[in-house]
Amino acid sequence: MVATPIGNLADISLRALHVLQLADVLACEDTRHSQAMLRMLGIDKARAQVLAAHQHNESQIAQTVVQLLAQGKRVAYISDAGTPAISDPGARLAASAHAHGHRVIPIPGASSITAVLSAAGLVHADSDANGFVFVGFLPSKPGERQAAVGALAAEKRAVVMLEAPHRIEALAMSLAALGARNITIGRELTKQFEQIVTMPAFEFAPWLAGDPYRLRGEFALVLPPKTSVAESEGDLRVLELLLPELPLKTAVRLAADITGQARNALYEKALMIKKGDAQDQP
Repeated sequence: MVATPIGNLADISLRALHVLQLADVLACEDTRHSQAMLRMLGIDKARAQVLAAHQHNESQIAQTVVQLLAQGKRVAYISDAGTPAISDPGARLAASAHAHGHRVIPIPGASSITAVLSAAGLVHADSDANGFVFVGFLPSKPGERQAAVGALAAEKRAVVMLEAPHRIEALAMSLAALGARNITIGRELTKQFEQIVTMPAFEFAPWLAGDPYRLRGEFALVLPPKTSVAESEGDLRVLELLLPELPLKTAVRLAADITGQARNALYEKALMIKKGDAQDQP
């Protein structure tokens, strides 16, 4: 099981190159896509050495792969991009090989999941909310997708999800229900026009609509853990300490930088604090 680049070909590992060169048979999610990538990497495989193994024929091809392994052939599997058997085909191949007593060796590499998590900065080893949940693609039906978003809103770990360009607008509209809660959006990761931005969930759909190019490419998104009551009180305390010393907008900006909370939400809290202070004046 060989991980391949998710965009930038320079992300291919030396080990992956070695394995792909040695493989007697290369099973691919898309043979045309894979052959083009192999040529750019300087690897030449004859047509007879390449086997199509996608989501529609994986169960049947697994039998062929098991037969090849029984003959002593070295078989490598690659999906279109990234690590096989996560949100791509490959799991049935691996399970079938295991069932027939063959060893399945992972060749790790690029992953949009870990890439967007590392840039989001949300998983801290010393935090009560460490770890993350990978949910892949949310349901395509509006009602089911909205229910899934509602369930994820209560998750106390970071949530990573994926989305395709033709569905991203619908997902953004569903995520708007999370209001001022931040979301990190990774688009075209490792590619020339890579974008990684963090914004309140309600701003996501307008942000997409602001530039047609933002609808292009694959998306990996991170929803931060649900903020605990103690954390919310701590964020409010930071704001309370800054407001007497600084102009309101400056205090809100610094509080957002310190706490990682959305400026809009902090601004509303700041107005409430100011209003409360004014009422307390004699």
